[in-house]
Amino acid sequence: MLTKISKFLKKSRGATAIEYALIASLIAVVAISGMRLIGNKILNQLNNIANNLG
Repeated sequence: MLTKISKFLKKSRGATAIEYALIASLIAVVAISGMRLIGNKILNQLNNIANNLG
């Protein structure tokens, strides 16, 4: 009985690790996309300022 419980816990730990990895990768994708979008807007704004000054 104890061995069956330990096998079940080992299996669920692996599944939990995979779930955490998927969540972390999703957060990373969203963060990178957001940074690119914001970075492009800031770059465009700085270019507009430089063009108006020059």
